[in-house]
Amino acid sequence: MSQSFPPDTDDAGPAVRVDDMLLRDRHRNQVRDAYAKVARANVAGEGCGNAAGCCGVDDDAAVNAIVSTRLGYAAADLQLVPDGADMGLGCGNPKAIAALRPGEVVVDLGAGGGLDCFLAAAEVGTQGHVIGVDMTPDMLSKARANAVRGRFDNVEFRLGEIEHLPIADATADVVISNCVINLSPDKPQVFREALRVLKPGGRLAVSDIVATVELPDAMRDSPELVNGCMGNASLIDDLAAMMHAAGFEQVSIEPKDDSREFIRDWAPGYNVTDYLVSASIKARRPQAA
Repeated sequence: MSQSFPPDTDDAGPAVRVDDMLLRDRHRNQVRDAYAKVARANVAGEGCGNAAGCCGVDDDAAVNAIVSTRLGYAAADLQLVPDGADMGLGCGNPKAIAALRPGEVVVDLGAGGGLDCFLAAAEVGTQGHVIGVDMTPDMLSKARANAVRGRFDNVEFRLGEIEHLPIADATADVVISNCVINLSPDKPQVFREALRVLKPGGRLAVSDIVATVELPDAMRDSPELVNGCMGNASLIDDLAAMMHAAGFEQVSIEPKDDSREFIRDWAPGYNVTDYLVSASIKARRPQAA
């Protein structure tokens, strides 16, 4: 499966061939099925990839807490969320770079079990609101159950694709995401959608995997690495160009060299740290509409 996708929107260039659209659908279905398995996992290590990876984890809360602290979450934060919300997914902590304030509206792209939504909810308070979007029904059900269990009245979860967000224009003060945009077959469209749902002056705060050098075909064509947020990684300059083209300003992509310590465990045999690193990605929608 090639991971080089032409645009699939009418305003993004030439019309897309039917086979390209089918390739995108196959990509999304592959990722959706993989994360449905994660959501339904009842035994350690069942998931979409290696047990230490960003999408193949454990149902043991203690194990997931160890994984999450390596990603940058504080142990005290993890105590604030319902059991089952911390699934050990991700490659960073978007809350740490989002500078959330009381009363803000936050949208989380690829909410998973709801961890980042619940942490954001604690920051924005009862006057704020958090909307988590996920394309996997099993994951959505898990997140909604976690919200009820944790009594998070200022959090809601919506079913949808991050390329076509079920959210009105200019809704959010902040859009966050944690190792999810790499799963999309059309990242430029994801950034256009993120810009659309942000209010003028709104902020984007994302943790994701970026490529420091071009990935070999063996990595790009590996379903395991694609599902694990690695095989579809973009070069830093290419990612910045996508964000600028979408309309963002103040784009900042900061690779985290220490992330190689946990990335190296994600795909034994591929030497992924020769190509990949986690990064903190920030940008703003311009004030002018």
